[in-house]
Amino acid sequence: MFVLVALTQITGIGIGFFTLRLIIIPLFTDAEVDLDDRLTPKRDHVIVCEYRRDSAVLLDELEDLGIDYVLLSSDHESAKALSDAGYAAIDGSPQDRSALERASIDTARAVVADTDDANVDTILTVRSIDRDVEVVALTDDSDLRRVLSNAGADSVLSPHGVLGRRLAEKALSSVDGDAADAVELGGDLELAEVPIQPGNRLVGRRIRDSRIREETGANVVGAWIDGELQLPPDPDAVVRSNTVLLLSGPNDALAAFDEYTRPSQTLRRHDRVVVAGLGEVGAAAHEALVDAGLAVTTIDRDDGDGVDVVGDASDEETLRAAGIETADAVIVGLPNDSAALLTTVLARSLNPEIEILVRVSDTDATQKALSGGADYVLSVPRVSARMVARELRGEDILTPATQIRLLRVPATPLAGSTLAESGVYEQTGCRVIAVEDDDGFVATVDPQRRFSGDETIVVVGSDEAIREFRRQFDVTPVEPGQ
Repeated sequence: MFVLVALTQITGIGIGFFTLRLIIIPLFTDAEVDLDDRLTPKRDHVIVCEYRRDSAVLLDELEDLGIDYVLLSSDHESAKALSDAGYAAIDGSPQDRSALERASIDTARAVVADTDDANVDTILTVRSIDRDVEVVALTDDSDLRRVLSNAGADSVLSPHGVLGRRLAEKALSSVDGDAADAVELGGDLELAEVPIQPGNRLVGRRIRDSRIREETGANVVGAWIDGELQLPPDPDAVVRSNTVLLLSGPNDALAAFDEYTRPSQTLRRHDRVVVAGLGEVGAAAHEALVDAGLAVTTIDRDDGDGVDVVGDASDEETLRAAGIETADAVIVGLPNDSAALLTTVLARSLNPEIEILVRVSDTDATQKALSGGADYVLSVPRVSARMVARELRGEDILTPATQIRLLRVPATPLAGSTLAESGVYEQTGCRVIAVEDDDGFVATVDPQRRFSGDETIVVVGSDEAIREFRRQFDVTPVEPGQ
C-alpha cells in the first residue's frame, strides 16, 4: 500500500511537470501580445519607421539624449524582440494610416523614415495625416535626395555618402599632414583625432617621451592603440604607425602639432589611394579624393565608369593588380563585413606601412577591423544613428563620423567634490577634458579642482563609456552656448 501511494504521488508530480512544460508554458508563450499595451502615453516624441540599420543603436542614441520615441516596424517578430528588450516598439506598416495613429502621430514632434523603396509612400502617408510634423528621411542612394524632398521630407540624410567622404577626408588629412575636422568645444578649445603615419617623428616613442605638450601646447587626452581606446593613454605605450591620437587644445596648438610631427622629408607629390568597392561609400570617397587631386585606383566586382581593376577586393591577386604594395592608403568600402575584414588583413600583410580606412555594416565588426590592422573604422549603424540624433537635437558637439563620443553636461553631480574624488574615469571609462565656468573654458582640468556644480564639463569616451556615464551620473546634455 505504501509503495502504491508513493508511486501514485510521484507519477502525479511527473505528469504535472510534463503538462506544465509541454502544454501550459507554450500556451502562454504563443499567446498573441498586443505591443500597444506596453507603450506609455507619448507626447513630443519621435516616430521611427522601420529603421534598417541596427535599430537598437539608434534607440540607444535617442535614449542617451533624452528623446522619447516609438519604433514602428512591419515585422512583428522584430518589434516584439525590441519590445521585450525594453524598447518602445510596436508592429505595423508605416504606410498604414492607422499604424501611425497608434504611434500617436498627432502629438509627435518628428517622424524618421527609413523604409527603403517605400520611403516615398511612408512620407506621403505621414503628410496626409499631419502637414506640419518634421520628417527626416534616410536613404542609401544620394540621387534620391530631391525625390524625397519633393515628397515632403524636411531633411534627407545619406549616411553612406557622409561615411565615404569622412574616410576620404581622413586619408587626405594624412597626406596633407593636417589635423582636420577638429571639433569645437567652446572658446578656442578644439578636439581632433590625428592618425600617426609612417615617417612621423613620434613613431617608436613612448607617449611620456613625446614632449607633445611641451613643444606644441596640445594635450593628449586619449589614443587608439592596437585597436583599443585608452582614456587617458598609458604613458609607457609606444606610438606606432597605426596609432590615432586624440588631442585637445586651441587651434594654434593643433597646428603646432602638425608642424612638430611633420616628417622631415617632403611627402611625395603624387600620393596614391586605393578605393575597394565603388558603391555609395566608395563613390563618395573616390569623388572627394579626385577633387583633392590625388591619384586613385579603384576596385569593383562589376566593370563600369571609374573602375580601374575589375575583381574581388578580398582576393590577393586583385589587390596586387591595384598596386596595393606601393599605395599610401586604402579605403575599404565593401558592403560585406567578412569581405572587408579579409581585405583589411590582406592589405596589411601586403603593405605593412599602408593606412587602412574601413567601413563596416555591423557595429560589432568595428573592433574586429581594428584588431585586423585597420587604422580607422566607421560603422554604418553608428554614423546613421548619430546623424539622425544630431538632426533631431541640433547639437553641434555630437559629431556623426568619429570613433569617439563627446558629451557636454552640467557639473551638478560633481558638486562639492574634486575630479579625483568623483570617480568619473574609474566608474565609467570617460575622461573630463574641459570645464566651462564664469571665466570661460579651461582646457587642462586640475584633478584637485573642487566643483561648485554651476560649471559645465565636456567628457569624452566610447559610446559604451558615455552611456555608462549617463547612467551613473544621471545628467542631461546641454546645448553648446548654454
